[in-house]
Amino acid sequence: MFLKTNKVSGKKERTRNWVVTGGQPFPSGATVTETGCNFAIHAPFADKVELCLFDTDTEQLLTAIELSGKTGKVWHCHVEGVQAGDWYGYRTFGPSQPELGYCFDATRLLVDPYAKALNKQMEWDSQAYRDNNLSMVSKAVVTDNQFDWEGVEKPLIPLKDTILYEAHVKGLTHCHPDIPQACRGKFLGMCHPVLIQHLKQLGVTTIQLMPVVASMSEPFISDKGLSNYWGYNPINFFSPDPRFVIDDGVSEFKQMVKSLHAAGLEVVLDVVYNHTAESGKDGPVLAFKGFDNSAFYLFENDEVGGRFYRNYANNSGCGNSVNTFNHYPMRMVLDALRYWYDEMGVDGFRFDLAASLGREPYEFSNNAGFFRALRQDPVLCTAKLIAEPWDIGSGGYRLGQFPSNWIECNDKFRDNVRGFWRGDKGLTSDFATRLLGSRDVFRKDHRNPLSSVNYIAYHDGFTLHDLVSYNERHNEDNLEQNRDGHGHNVSDNNGQEGFSEKAHVLLRRERQKRNFIITLMVSQGVPHFLGGDELSRTQGGNNNAYCQDNSISWVSWELDEWKNDFLAFCQRAISLRKNSELLRNLNEADDNFYNHHNVEEVAWFRPDGQNKVVDDWHDYNNQAFAVELLGTKQVGEHWFMIFNASDHDVKFNLPALHAQFGWVLQIDTRYQDLQDIPDIVIEKEFIQAYKSISIFRKCPTKNTDV
Repeated sequence: MFLKTNKVSGKKERTRNWVVTGGQPFPSGATVTETGCNFAIHAPFADKVELCLFDTDTEQLLTAIELSGKTGKVWHCHVEGVQAGDWYGYRTFGPSQPELGYCFDATRLLVDPYAKALNKQMEWDSQAYRDNNLSMVSKAVVTDNQFDWEGVEKPLIPLKDTILYEAHVKGLTHCHPDIPQACRGKFLGMCHPVLIQHLKQLGVTTIQLMPVVASMSEPFISDKGLSNYWGYNPINFFSPDPRFVIDDGVSEFKQMVKSLHAAGLEVVLDVVYNHTAESGKDGPVLAFKGFDNSAFYLFENDEVGGRFYRNYANNSGCGNSVNTFNHYPMRMVLDALRYWYDEMGVDGFRFDLAASLGREPYEFSNNAGFFRALRQDPVLCTAKLIAEPWDIGSGGYRLGQFPSNWIECNDKFRDNVRGFWRGDKGLTSDFATRLLGSRDVFRKDHRNPLSSVNYIAYHDGFTLHDLVSYNERHNEDNLEQNRDGHGHNVSDNNGQEGFSEKAHVLLRRERQKRNFIITLMVSQGVPHFLGGDELSRTQGGNNNAYCQDNSISWVSWELDEWKNDFLAFCQRAISLRKNSELLRNLNEADDNFYNHHNVEEVAWFRPDGQNKVVDDWHDYNNQAFAVELLGTKQVGEHWFMIFNASDHDVKFNLPALHAQFGWVLQIDTRYQDLQDIPDIVIEKEFIQAYKSISIFRKCPTKNTDV
């Protein structure tokens, strides 16, 4: 088939000729060839599929080409004359019978699920959607893979050395005064030298980016004049989000990754494969529904094992659930992961509501096909895999139940640590368990001692500063009458709700922030640091700022003396961890996950210096204790850590050491300024201040061979 179309752009006119042949059914998506482009799309129940080509200046439809080839479930064609940078979409023809799972509508333009780039952000417009206005729908962009990595390779940071830093591309960069205006809020802002310098000085190793793929705000948010700022509502699994792009999303994303890798920093992507922006039965048809609705989504069962195709399963809380038990969406997700890891260069993934990926199709299994496929994949088997180990469906809480090649976000760590430092009684034994890697959840011998992703604050919840400044959520700006967001925050305003100028309130808040950071950095597992916490970022008490694309969510880089002191403390805390083998990766002799150990003894003490016994752990009022870590001779480390969550000072007796050694104070959270921490050597007694931590290390007190 030969097509000739005039393309008009301003006063210039040029002619584009397209020669159409059958093409190949693979690979999926648009693939540039020597003479044009091959298009392949999965649509097994369609009667006909049309490829729509658009003017890249006016976004007007140039031509619609019927795909002449069909192999099994895949329609395909090759169009000579199409080149990288051209825009396209699809229309599918077939039955419109939602009750049977078919959502074909020839008037709807659909986004290619395998598109590698989109021309613009998809903005919901209810009137435009009702009118089948093509201008609302993003157009897929034909891309090629040309990029010069200049020999830069992945840092391959071991898990034991990993410190995650969660950030939003726009939120972290939008207000930075030293990043050029054009790059703020963009991928190129994330790799600006001034930001890289900050991350390196802080000491984190791995940047965990909140969703960076193309998404669309939910209609109910858009109708309120807000937007889904976080981006947890994907419309495509392969395309960089146009919000973060200046000109070419693919090359700019790769440039970001290359620059971060060159600085020794990893990139982990927060990916959303549990649902899409098409929502449930009343949701729009934008991409996946229009090609193979019945296979892509999960539907409720009827009594005889059939499907209620009007009733979308909703394990995500967002209206639908992707059915990765089916080979088609499973393959698409695996292709997307492989693309981001191999072609785009990232180092790993954090899976939103990851329990959904283990449903087969309704009940969770840690031996699910998706998990097995990931494990045996020759490319993805080396990626860092982080699970948010739950969804909201039946039986959805699965902490500790993922395969051993995964690490998991540990909400028990979050809640126990928050409660302990708030002053809740009866939590000492749980707190101690969290310190040593939550081995009640991640069983010895079977799971890596680093399986727990430890966090105090995450994007969905209070920032660290708000955690010590608010007792209640303050989400009024979300326009849901403050009913959204989690109501169980385990927070403490330390004497006044919100902003305060009272010195005693501010001092207590800063001490609690230091307690949280040190606890995070001396706990076994992989620490997760919420980006901006080191800068004392506040969201004004909003614990669900997903729809706030404004100063509520953007990180402020204006630092006063207090904020500078806390930033310096965070740097010191991270450095303490990075310079200790035991604090990073403690391997006990009774844990056979590895065939070696690096600690001779872990001992727990009461303030009087006696070892804790069973009754001590069950003492409801016990809020002060100490732990001693004695490394092997090869390691040569010896630590003593004191934790006092009570509201009064406590005298501690420290273990006796040989005459030529003493306990040298490394950190004491009672002090706001690091310069104020006394340079002292303790031989026996130490007064531990209320609500504080002290870290001691055994050091020689005079010239001697260690």
